[in-house]
Amino acid sequence: MADAAAPNALTEAAVTAAVSQLGVHEQGGNNTGPEVDLYLASVGLEPGASWCAAFVYYCFRKASQQLGVPNPCPRTAGALKLWKLADAHFHAVAPARGRVFVMDHGQGLGHVGFVEAVREDGSIDSIEGNTNAAGSRNGDRVARHTWDPRAGARGALVGYLDMGAALPPLVA
Repeated sequence: MADAAAPNALTEAAVTAAVSQLGVHEQGGNNTGPEVDLYLASVGLEPGASWCAAFVYYCFRKASQQLGVPNPCPRTAGALKLWKLADAHFHAVAPARGRVFVMDHGQGLGHVGFVEAVREDGSIDSIEGNTNAAGSRNGDRVARHTWDPRAGARGALVGYLDMGAALPPLVA
């Protein structure tokens, strides 16, 4: 399991890509819209599918292209499948900036998003696709939330993915 918490260029660029998408909303129906369709197309899906994991993949793809490095994020729209497909050395137990949280809602349903910041009290600021103002796992926008992953109110925390674990941390 990855335990280094220092962000690196890839995770910073992925978070920056996620921030640039804040405010994107579905348009013209459920799980569709110009940007949502791009997220889904990045993982090979048509409009209409749940898109939180596709959003994460899209942001890592943008970051990887910007930096000229391979994209370590598995190409999937499945939140729980993202965890299963990720290399084991990307699995982490603690939140850190740039890591991807993975939640299990039972019956094969999950949700993922970026950890933007970890607060002193252990709560996190996150950026998520396919959510809403209440923090749903199936919403209509890219939004920022503050919540405590230990509380279990948003589902069972599977863990965190540190997609930058194979790259050196940023040097201050």
